[in-house]
Amino acid sequence: MCAEKGFGATSVAEIAERAELTERTFFRHFADKREVLFSGQQELNETLMKAVEQAPDSVSPLHAVGAGLDAVVALFVDRWQPARRRQAVIDATPALQERELAKLASLVTALSDTLSRRGVPATTARLTAELGVAVFKVAFERWIGAGDDDAGRGRADLGRLIHVMLGELASIITHG
Repeated sequence: MCAEKGFGATSVAEIAERAELTERTFFRHFADKREVLFSGQQELNETLMKAVEQAPDSVSPLHAVGAGLDAVVALFVDRWQPARRRQAVIDATPALQERELAKLASLVTALSDTLSRRGVPATTARLTAELGVAVFKVAFERWIGAGDDDAGRGRADLGRLIHVMLGELASIITHG
C-alpha cells in the first residue's frame, strides 16, 4: 500500500484495514506506522547476535560476524519481493531513510558489544562490527537490486553475495 500511494499518504487506518486489524490492535503491535517497515529488526538482531555468540572461540572476529550473517540469511528466504518493495518505500522517504540509518547504527553497537563479550578488544570489535554491517548492507542492496529476470538468482543468492562481499573486503584489506 505504501508503495502504491506513498508512505506519507498512507494512513494507519488504511494499513490496519488492509491487515484486517483495528487501529487499536495496530498500536498494540507498532509504536507508529514507520515501525511496520522495521518490524523484523529485533529478530534480525537476535539471530545475528546469537550466531556470533555461538561461533567457535577459535575463529577471528570477522569470521564470527560472517557466521552471524550466514544465520541472518534464513530470515530472508522467500522474502525477496517484499524486501524490494520495503526498500523502495524507504528509499523514497527521507524520514524512513533516517530511521533505517538509526537501526543500522543500533545493529553496529549491538554487534560490537557482542564481540567485546567474546573478548575482542573494543576498537577491533567496533571496526569489525562496522565492517560486518557494511558487508550486509552492500550484499542486501545487490540482492534486492537483482532484476526481475534474475529473480530466482536474486532470491537464492543473498548468502552467496554476503560471502562475495566478505571476499572483497579481505582483498581490499590485503591488497589495498
